[in-house]
Amino acid sequence: MGKKIFSGVQPTGNLHLGNYLGAIKNFVDLNNEPANECVFCVVDLHAITVNQDPQELRNNIRETVATFIACGINPEKSIIFNQSAVPAHSEAAWLLSCVARMGWLNRMTQFKEKAGKDKEKASIGLYSYPILMAADILLYDTTHVPVGQDQKQHLELCRDIAQKFNNDYGVDDFLKIPEPLIQKQFSRIMSLKDGTKKMSKSELSDLSRINLTDDKDLIVNKIKKAKTDPLPLPSNTDELMKRPEARNLLEIYSSLKNSSLDNSVGEFKGKKFSDFKDKLTQLLVEKINPITLEIKKLVNDKGFLDKILLEGHKKANNIASKKIKKMQEIIGF
Repeated sequence: MGKKIFSGVQPTGNLHLGNYLGAIKNFVDLNNEPANECVFCVVDLHAITVNQDPQELRNNIRETVATFIACGINPEKSIIFNQSAVPAHSEAAWLLSCVARMGWLNRMTQFKEKAGKDKEKASIGLYSYPILMAADILLYDTTHVPVGQDQKQHLELCRDIAQKFNNDYGVDDFLKIPEPLIQKQFSRIMSLKDGTKKMSKSELSDLSRINLTDDKDLIVNKIKKAKTDPLPLPSNTDELMKRPEARNLLEIYSSLKNSSLDNSVGEFKGKKFSDFKDKLTQLLVEKINPITLEIKKLVNDKGFLDKILLEGHKKANNIASKKIKKMQEIIGF
């Protein structure tokens, strides 16, 4: 039996190798499973929890759609749409805010990390972000949500909210309780400048990441300058775990090859980093460059991207508007 999958990506520009290997590559595999029903959402409502330039946001929404398609997600099989186009998302977020509890939200570690020391200046939206995420998921009777470790806590909150709504209103199984789909290998791709930090578009140095819009020359240069250590490559995975930069680069290689880490360690044990980096660069150019070229082609065809968003909006709105209407009836509106 197929799964009902929901996942969202923020349109904040500069999607990078970490987003691809940690999420989008997995989306493509889920999309390709014939029995699965997939909804991929450009979560522009989530994006405005921090200040955004309006024109840049519009461009980034389209670029995110272009990236989905360039990576291999088929808009004929899956629903691709932007969150703000479906009013049920905002409405369900309010209804679920009245079910969720302050104590639950106060336990969310991601808010503390993102708000930093001066959390009084953070937006209410950043604080209640996980409730909107719950609304996104529950509107589509989602059975499975692909999540990284950093979103796992939010999905647990979503499950608690769904359970409480069902219990409060005596409607068993009305809001489906979703299961996490956690990618076990290579879900966290680290910075090319520091193997202990996650690859991020917010890091100041562009050399810390491979962007999905980088050309061949940039990829070559970034891997050449990627941080390593002075020893030859390790001969076993136990040794590898103590060497974060070596581990990160070998995990990137393994993920791109769809190979196990053990196999990659065996392939390069005792070799110099320069030899390994040559092979990694070749593989990155082979796998990422076609995506880069396709993204650049698609972002220039705004009409095509807007058509995909419009078609996706119609399909998503058809599902979500029915669910929100039932929610209203259950609540007593």
